[in-house]
Amino acid sequence: MSFGDKLLFFFSALGAFNGLLLSINFFFFPAKKHLSNYLLGALLLMLSIRIGKSVAYFFDYDLPKLYLQVGLTACFLIGPFLYYYIKSEIKQIRKLPRAWIWQLAGWLVTIVLVGAVYSYESFPWLWRRYIVPIIYLQWGVHIAFSIVLLMPLLKKMVRKEKLRPFENSLLVVCGGVFILFTSYVWAILDITKGSYINGAIYFSLIIYLVISILLYRKKTNDLSSFSAQKYGDKKLDPDEAQLIISKLKNGMATKELFKNPDLKVNDLAREINVSGHQLSQLLNDNMEKGFNLFVNEYRINEACKMLSTHPNLSIDAIGDEVGFNSKSTFFSTFKRIKGVSPSVYRASNSTDL
Repeated sequence: MSFGDKLLFFFSALGAFNGLLLSINFFFFPAKKHLSNYLLGALLLMLSIRIGKSVAYFFDYDLPKLYLQVGLTACFLIGPFLYYYIKSEIKQIRKLPRAWIWQLAGWLVTIVLVGAVYSYESFPWLWRRYIVPIIYLQWGVHIAFSIVLLMPLLKKMVRKEKLRPFENSLLVVCGGVFILFTSYVWAILDITKGSYINGAIYFSLIIYLVISILLYRKKTNDLSSFSAQKYGDKKLDPDEAQLIISKLKNGMATKELFKNPDLKVNDLAREINVSGHQLSQLLNDNMEKGFNLFVNEYRINEACKMLSTHPNLSIDAIGDEVGFNSKSTFFSTFKRIKGVSPSVYRASNSTDL
């Protein structure tokens, strides 16, 4: 191996190694125990395995095909972990949804069973012709879904609005994964000779860039939507928090403030005589939910009562009554919170009057 090859191997392999260290950090030593941190750790682990395989194979084509199969198995999970990481941040999802668990288990079982029955060692033609293209198609589809989630941030960039640190981090992660995906597809299509190692080089550069930025900023607690609150990490006094919670619940129940479709966090804060920052802190620290989820839970609970006791009211009318601006938002929120659609809920909970 020439000196240039050794240098190329060192830098490309170092990126995979650093990615592995970062994934371990997110798994076992996260600054905040948010779901998104664990998902990011899983994403980095899958990327590191994939990149490590690329580096090893590029410098030794005689490696056992098992190494290729392991790398491609990890590749099959990159897209799902990217999508779930971004969605958990955008939607402020704190607990891993059961649907995600089943989907991840489904992807993993599928690729492991395929590999067990049709190993790369015994069926290389099957992998190259069919399985590998399917893996990259699935990866690309999840990148597309992730970009759809990030469209509001991209529109803010177009309007030259300032992005918050955690929003920038989401764009960097998605952009980095997209670059890696593009470089591997480029290599598979054999558009440029010798381009297979580019993915590993790009990954190393992205990792180095991210680490350099973090060291320069000396601050990481604002890189998550859960932690990027203006009030910082200062906790409310427990007695004060309980007093605010009591006032909050009383205001929501007696005044039905949730029925206002244009209700904002500052509007609700004024009703109970606290600042918007205090209310946001209370919801996140003491009730472990964001403002939208808190209000929507009241709306959905009220909708459930009306679905059961007002059979003559249309579902659309009930959605309007409880404070939703659109039918689609009402339906999607209802199903996310209750697990079924409004019509199914009404059918199984109707009260004969």
